[in-house]
Amino acid sequence: MQTITNPAAADHAAYFAAVACAERRALHSYFDQHVIQDGELGYLAIDEGDYGALTPGMIDRIVYTAQGGVLDEY
Repeated sequence: MQTITNPAAADHAAYFAAVACAERRALHSYFDQHVIQDGELGYLAIDEGDYGALTPGMIDRIVYTAQGGVLDEY
């Protein structure tokens, strides 16, 4: 495991890790997966279905969205 000492590189790594998580989860979900930027936690992936209607504050912090990949249509 490599330790990232550059804050900008660590920020980029955290962002891309959250995007990868959102993309994987979106493949098996009816709901969109959002990456949210948080001042304390960095970046986190959330499932829109877990939160119902997103608050305006959460919507303002969305930096990436992966569209849900499961469809009900046959």
